[in-house]
Amino acid sequence: MLPAGPPPWGSPCGVRSGGFPRRVRCARRSGVEWWCRGITWSGGVPGLRWRGGRVSTLSYGQRLAFRAVGERRCPGARGNPCPLRAVVPGRATGGRCAECARLDRAHSVAADTLLDDPQPYRVYLAWFGPGMTKVGITAEARGEARLLEQGAVTFSWLGRGPLMAARRTEEVLRQALAVPDRVAYERKRAARHALPPAGARAGEVGELHRRAREVGGWTETLEPLEFVPRDHAGAFGLDGLPPLDGTVAALVDGGVVTGRLLAAAGPDLHLLDPAGRCLALDTRLMGGWVLQGGVEGDAFSVPVTDVATAADPGAQGELF
Repeated sequence: MLPAGPPPWGSPCGVRSGGFPRRVRCARRSGVEWWCRGITWSGGVPGLRWRGGRVSTLSYGQRLAFRAVGERRCPGARGNPCPLRAVVPGRATGGRCAECARLDRAHSVAADTLLDDPQPYRVYLAWFGPGMTKVGITAEARGEARLLEQGAVTFSWLGRGPLMAARRTEEVLRQALAVPDRVAYERKRAARHALPPAGARAGEVGELHRRAREVGGWTETLEPLEFVPRDHAGAFGLDGLPPLDGTVAALVDGGVVTGRLLAAAGPDLHLLDPAGRCLALDTRLMGGWVLQGGVEGDAFSVPVTDVATAADPGAQGELF
């Protein structure tokens, strides 16, 4: 069933606060397709984005139920629709065809294809689990949004200044502190279900901050920032999260996702399904699907894989 409450916007489909039309015939009659664009952390709270700019805010404890319809299609890139409306694999977290993926990364700080951005940037130190830290950069105007999008449980700012100085500092600190440029999503997910106390999390980031300040050179081009830990466990809803039983491998035509929303972190939704399993759904797998509201009694019927452990510090995964 969908969460109760009035719709967040007008719709002839009877959309409730979960943001899904209750019947396919409503969507067809209104000419509206509820095409998912993944998660957003605008304002520090999770929400599902839809084609056209609509957002359905998510609340912990609410019930979600939806099914995927038809084929998963490339949503395009940088505000432009995919000219081919290409079908993309259900298991691809990128969710774009090859051409649109190239376009999306053609003007990107993360891909080192944006070098002349005049706005100030910040260097951060992020913590995702015991022994799982990274150094990164984000535009100062974005605030903590990048850290929420990555699922950083705890973080601190380290410095601020021009883009290229921030990028050089990031690379220098990666080498000097022996921290990776990526943390596998599978390890992040597993670690959220057995977090140490907030003080221990902050302590690990604080030690990394101290070591970073001892690395010479970077303070000549960036303004150093004092260690001030910020913790997102509350924003993510991670307190008391039960052990992770599995992760959704892909959405499929007609496949149903249903359960109570326990937590959200980065791109992931953590759900308690009707069978009592705690499952993680990477919302990047939802991008490009038309979604339809489920009905009461629907079983969870999309493929689920066994959970990965967080024990291997050498495991590699997707960037960020």
